Formats: sequence, structure tokens, C-alpha cells
Amino acid sequence: MKPESLYQELIALAEKLGITVLEHNFRKAGIKVESGLCKIRGKKHFFVDKHKTTHEKNEILASCLTKMPHENMYVFPALRDFLDKHAQL
Repeated sequence: MKPESLYQELIALAEKLGITVLEHNFRKAGIKVESGLCKIRGKKHFFVDKHKTTHEKNEILASCLTKMPHENMYVFPALRDFLDKHAQL
């Protein structure tokens, strides 16, 4: 699966889990900010630095999603393999 397609599938899975994925320019923050999951007013948001490569975005998002309950959801086999690989890290 191409990295861009994988990223879109990871975003779709996150949305099924109630997580909104947002890309932001962290360079404008003026402080060191890292991509990650946070809860704002009871809603889960995953912020990603838009300057990261697609490969890096996939790695960061997958590391978050492996900790979420997605075992009973349909996930494309290639995406499930990618998530399983990150769950073992």
C-alpha cells in the first residue's frame, strides 16, 4: 500500500474511533510541540505536524491507534499488518 493511501486509511480508522486528525504548522508555535493525541472539551484530537513526511505521519498515527480498541472493526489487511507491526514495538 502506498504511504499516502495508508495515511488516508489511518485517518479513516481514527475517525471511526472518534478521533479527529488535524494537521498543523508547529513551526509557528514558538515552542517545541510534538504530534500526538489530546482531549479538548471531551473530544479526542490527534495533532500532526504538517511538515512531517507521510512516512513519519504514518508511524506517529499508527503508534497511537495501536493503543485504541480496534480489534472488532474491519480494517484492510495491509493496514492491520501495519498496525500489528507497530503494536510489537
